[in-house]
Amino acid sequence: MQVGQNSKAVQRYVSSQKKLSAIFVSVIFALEDKKLIFPPVHLAEPDGLLAMGGDLSVERLVLAYKNGIFPWYEGDVILWWCPHPRFVLFPNELKINKTSKAVLKNTNFEFTINRSFKEVIHQCKNIKRPGQTGTWITDEVENAYCKMHEMGYAHSAEAWNGNKLVGGLYGIRLGNVFFGESMFSKQSNASRFAFLKYLQLLKEEGVQLIDCQVYTEYLESFGARMIGRKEFICQIRKLIP
Repeated sequence: MQVGQNSKAVQRYVSSQKKLSAIFVSVIFALEDKKLIFPPVHLAEPDGLLAMGGDLSVERLVLAYKNGIFPWYEGDVILWWCPHPRFVLFPNELKINKTSKAVLKNTNFEFTINRSFKEVIHQCKNIKRPGQTGTWITDEVENAYCKMHEMGYAHSAEAWNGNKLVGGLYGIRLGNVFFGESMFSKQSNASRFAFLKYLQLLKEEGVQLIDCQVYTEYLESFGARMIGRKEFICQIRKLIP
């Protein structure tokens, strides 16, 4: 899940992508648009890069997430990742400190889900993040995830101040797993409010695993931690019908 605090992780990924594109492109699996297939995830490069190419059709994206794979653009090329280790949050291990408890009691915010998915992903795409000069959310990504939302796979959580959308997040829900993608905030603690409210709701609905993708200090403060790729794949196979 991309948040403002993970700019270093983004830079590290971009750096590794450029090096791999220049040096190791011959060993990266190239996907064909007409074939819905991914290589086994244990064949991923040390930094998690597994394949390149293909498309962002609903069918391919669902297949990817079911196999613990997610897309991340580098220029015009779709790169597919399955990092080891994997940064995850188990809802039962959620840590809520005094600051977060105060945020949850903030009556200035209103919490909703799926009220404004298109606006949430658009804000995630355009919000300026410290140390980050661009975004992996291209127009193609934005359109693809809007289609995923229309098909019932992608969901958003929003924080409102009056009639203004001031924070939110979006991701993919498959079975009892939520794959976090990105969040944004236009007002202090707005995304924290939406995140915590949504986590509480997901837990009530039986979700047992939140995929945060790559490490951020921010999400670690809520209890997120690293697990091995093998354990992650075992978890999602158990939790996704």
